[in-house]
Amino acid sequence: MLKKVLIANRGEIAVRIIRACRELGISTVSIYSEADKEALHAQLADYSVCVGPNPSKDSYLNVANILSACILTGCDAIHPGFGFLSENPKFAKMCEECNIKFIGPDSETISLMGDKSQARKIMKKANVPVVPGYEDKIDSYEEAYKIAKDIGAPIMIKASSGGGGKGIRIVKDLDEFKHNYEAAKSESMACFGDDRIYIEKYIENPRHIEFQIIADEYGNIIHLGERECSLQKNNQKVLEEAPSTFLNKELREKMGKVAIDAAKAVNYKNVGTIEFLVDKDQKFYFMEMNTRIQVEHPITEMITDVDIVKEQLKIASGIKLSLHQEDIKMQGHAIECRINAKDAGTISELNMPSGLGVRVDSAIYCGYTIPPFYDSMIAKLITYGKDREEAIIKMKRSLGEFAIGGVNTNIDFQYEILEHQDFIDGNYDTSFLNKDVSMAI
Repeated sequence: MLKKVLIANRGEIAVRIIRACRELGISTVSIYSEADKEALHAQLADYSVCVGPNPSKDSYLNVANILSACILTGCDAIHPGFGFLSENPKFAKMCEECNIKFIGPDSETISLMGDKSQARKIMKKANVPVVPGYEDKIDSYEEAYKIAKDIGAPIMIKASSGGGGKGIRIVKDLDEFKHNYEAAKSESMACFGDDRIYIEKYIENPRHIEFQIIADEYGNIIHLGERECSLQKNNQKVLEEAPSTFLNKELREKMGKVAIDAAKAVNYKNVGTIEFLVDKDQKFYFMEMNTRIQVEHPITEMITDVDIVKEQLKIASGIKLSLHQEDIKMQGHAIECRINAKDAGTISELNMPSGLGVRVDSAIYCGYTIPPFYDSMIAKLITYGKDREEAIIKMKRSLGEFAIGGVNTNIDFQYEILEHQDFIDGNYDTSFLNKDVSMAI
């Protein structure tokens, strides 16, 4: 088993990893920026190291300082969480070269799957269905326009090195192509330092469904079923649930097998997610692979009773996967609401919901000052019920109990989603939150 792990992240995911390490008897080192000196993750870890000033680029993305902190504190592994350096192949490679275990797939796999164009090619070769499109290098606007015209509107322009909903433009009329092409390239360069794009057919009003993969270092791969992630605002997930109401048993088994085939195609190790688009006729297409733990992993844990972060740590320790596909039984239903702060500020009042089937993953506390430099998510509220109706009832009750004073949040908006008849009926897709003008964050 690993002895000491440095957590190269902040907030609730850092706290989540600290707790898993502690239960496995692993010592922890947290890193923090000057803005996060009083943050919960900096207080809970066995050791804490300041790695730089407030901006992410100077702290949580400061590779030299993070690796130095890891070596100086005697850590044998780094857990990157999600975001920041979690899908950075150069960072993973540097860890490998420093004989530090990177808790995730190897750098080559991260690089292959991080390049969305390359990922599409690999999946096509492995007979994994992909959205029709063009993934080779595009050298000019003229070439891009010809490709878009050949595919036919509507099309989607996506950053080759993208993720998190960045660098994406939907073009429904080719007269609007040039503006969107330039905007996608500009945003891609700003977010990822890479302005390469690829073009694919836009699947209108699809479901966004992802499968959780766990793979050890001995070639054993299983999936933990799916998560429904279609409730999105501006390509950012808002609420997730598991399992999906849209999949039947036959489709679930088929997609699960394809997800495992996709992971095998890149010799995947550790935890990852295969993301699919599913159209109204239940035809599904590979969209991308996330080579890290996902924000929404708790709902899968709730319905499978598998601690995904602990599995990450065990796999990184060289322990063979003890689970087999036939061991995975999805029971009940789980929902996660992402609680976001609309502004920075100090929390003057806090009451977190609790009770049977209620889980809150968070790093906030009364008196904590939310800094303006990082992601707006301050908590994840998860509820579990014997069925979807019970999970919804518990979520509504829990949102009503969740009181956060001093800052504005999206709690009321989450409640509004749960009250919407189309959500209650399971009748929604990725366009739902963007087209319903009565709902606004």
